[in-house]
Amino acid sequence: MNKVNYQRELDRRLADITASGQTPSLLLHCCCAPCSSYVLEYLSEYFRITVFFYNPNISEKAEYEKRAAELRRLLSEQPHRFPVTYTEGGYDPQRFYETARGYEDCPEGGERCFRCYRLRIAEAADAAKSGNFDFFTTTLSISPLKNAEKLNEIGGEESERVGIPYLFSDFKKREGYKRSIALSAQYGLYRQNYCGCVFSRREQTDKEKWG
Repeated sequence: MNKVNYQRELDRRLADITASGQTPSLLLHCCCAPCSSYVLEYLSEYFRITVFFYNPNISEKAEYEKRAAELRRLLSEQPHRFPVTYTEGGYDPQRFYETARGYEDCPEGGERCFRCYRLRIAEAADAAKSGNFDFFTTTLSISPLKNAEKLNEIGGEESERVGIPYLFSDFKKREGYKRSIALSAQYGLYRQNYCGCVFSRREQTDKEKWG
C-alpha cells in the first residue's frame, strides 16, 4: 500500500481555495510557538486562523504557561496576511494521565503518543464544530518526532465524527522544520527539548544522562 503524500494533498486543497477567491476559517491546534511559527507563516496566506492552544500533556503548570505566553508573543510580533486570533482550551493534566494509563513505559513515538494525538485532535475537532469553522488541523506534524501518517489518520476520523473538514498536511515537508528553527531564532523563541509530558521529559533526561 502506497503512503499518502500529505503535502501534495495540502497543495491541492490550497490551490482550490486560491481558485475560489474565498478566505476560509481554520482552527489550528498549536503545541508551542516554535512549531507554530512556520505553520502560521505558511497557512495565514490562505486562512483566517484561530490558534487553539490545548495541551494537557504538559506536566507542569509553569511550563504550560510559559509555552502559552510564548505563543501569544509570537502572534503579536509575526506578520500575517489574514487575521490570526488566539484561544485556549482548558488545562487539565488529569485527562492526559487518564489517556496514558497503562502506556506509561511506551517509548516516545509509540502508542502513548498516539493516544495523546487523539486527545488533542479530538478536542480541536470539537472546538472547530462549536465555532463553525471551515477547517481544522494541528501543527504537530512539523516535528520529525511525530508520526504524520498517524496524525492525519486521526484527523480524518475526527473530521468524520464532527463533520468539519480536516486539513491534511505534513508540515515538516518542504523544509518546514528547518524554517521553524530559523523563525525561532529570528523571534528569540523558547525552544524545549521534550514534548511536554513527564514521560517524554524522563526519556530525554535519561538520554542526556547516559548519552
